[in-house]
Amino acid sequence: MSIADLGPLQRSRRAEQKAWYWYDWANSAYVTTVAAVLFAPYLTSVAERAACGFTTDEDAGRKCTEDLHVLGLGLSAGSLVFYLVTAATIVSALVLPVVGAIADRSSDKPRLLGRFAWAGSLMAMLMFFVTGESWQLGAVLLVVATLCLGSSLVIYDALLVEISDPDDRDRVSSRGWALGYLGGGLLLALNFVLLSVMADDTELAVRICLLSAGVWWAAFTIIPVRGVRARPPVARTREPATTGLVRASFGQLWHTLQDLRRYPVAMTFLVAYLFYNDGIQTVIYASSVYGEKQLGFEKSTVLSAFLVVQFVGIAGALVFARVARARGTRGTILGGLLVWILVVVLGYLTPADNIAMFLVLAASIGLVLGGTQALSRSYFSRLIPHGREAEYFSLYQACERGTSWVGTLIFGLVHQWTDSYRPALLALIVLFALGAVLLARVDTDRGIADAARTPAS
Repeated sequence: MSIADLGPLQRSRRAEQKAWYWYDWANSAYVTTVAAVLFAPYLTSVAERAACGFTTDEDAGRKCTEDLHVLGLGLSAGSLVFYLVTAATIVSALVLPVVGAIADRSSDKPRLLGRFAWAGSLMAMLMFFVTGESWQLGAVLLVVATLCLGSSLVIYDALLVEISDPDDRDRVSSRGWALGYLGGGLLLALNFVLLSVMADDTELAVRICLLSAGVWWAAFTIIPVRGVRARPPVARTREPATTGLVRASFGQLWHTLQDLRRYPVAMTFLVAYLFYNDGIQTVIYASSVYGEKQLGFEKSTVLSAFLVVQFVGIAGALVFARVARARGTRGTILGGLLVWILVVVLGYLTPADNIAMFLVLAASIGLVLGGTQALSRSYFSRLIPHGREAEYFSLYQACERGTSWVGTLIFGLVHQWTDSYRPALLALIVLFALGAVLLARVDTDRGIADAARTPAS
């Protein structure tokens, strides 16, 4: 059906959906260039220089085994990034549900999304100034940017419910992910050119790339903020005018935690998602560090692998949406989790300096990455009560991009105990396996019925 065949309301909704897609394009630049590819190994090198006086990049014959000392604790420089993500998640567990409660009461969700996005993009821009041994500055910026990203995604995911019908959400969610991969891949390709041109000053090139991701995130966020219509909150989420917004939001959060037991199917899915998405997020965070520090590849090689992930991910997200229409969303996600387990095993077996196998690994990740995440988002949207989408998506975001903690903690601890990333990677299999077992127990029809029947008071 062409756009001309649609009625005015449908054309307006399609226009909003197109504007909504652009936030995936905007934030994926940060997720890809900063969180997934460049900042983790860069901050690891800064931490190694502070702890040992050298980096493994500068002296490939030695490993930095000295610890950083934080509040009397000895932390492995190679595990720092994973501990930071763990800390950000613990904080987000307190912050994001309140953000969701406030968003459900907001009469302008798109503008609220923009405020969090622009704050996060500023943190990304300030990463340009992380140099020498200033790992502390990098640590603060990473934690704050992660919280801002998570807060903006709570609102972004909730908007999916406002701009699409339940039967259309797999398509809309998957197209958003696909455009995100295209945008993240395009900036990553430009950064690849910059790193190649500035090969004699890689550190400055990396810092410029971090700055570019922040500018990209800020600039393209304007499109969804202006293009998605502000809607008043659902009447039953409102409080009397005498009730303060923050007080009402904490009250709604308390009701959410109480009412979650009314939605046992949604709760089971959240626990399943907590485990398998923890595995996904840890693989994303660990891939660049694993490629550089364990397999010995140059930054340009790792960046090339992530380009493969991005562009294969476009096709993967769209293909998964088609398979879900034919086979069902839950079954398609389960199939993706089996592929993830194979990806982890393949990564463990990949020998050092074997570029061909590393690129096969990247293509495998791209195939399932967007598909499993896009379908998980649309699937969860069917299991939650109307009028409290942002609040429930805040719980979902506690397990989403950059805010997982079980996997990163496991990865950091196993590396600290073994001084190797290989066993740390293999340990992630348990997260995918547990997630798959729990997801297999989810009853889709009952979950949809529960969400429709239970009042969202």
